Amino acid sequence: MFDALLHTGTEHPNLMPIVVASFLTFVAGLGAAYSERVREFVRTLSSSSE
Repeated sequence: MFDALLHTGTEHPNLMPIVVASFLTFVAGLGAAYSERVREFVRTLSSSSE
């Protein structure tokens, strides 16, 4: 049972592309979740600099 819990998949031959794809998916999800906040922040910065 503990073998299944401790298995991280580090023996997988193509681990790096999986990690990169997962990280990019995570970042895209964060970007989608916070896109409205970022847009409002940029608008306040651009309007205050004028």
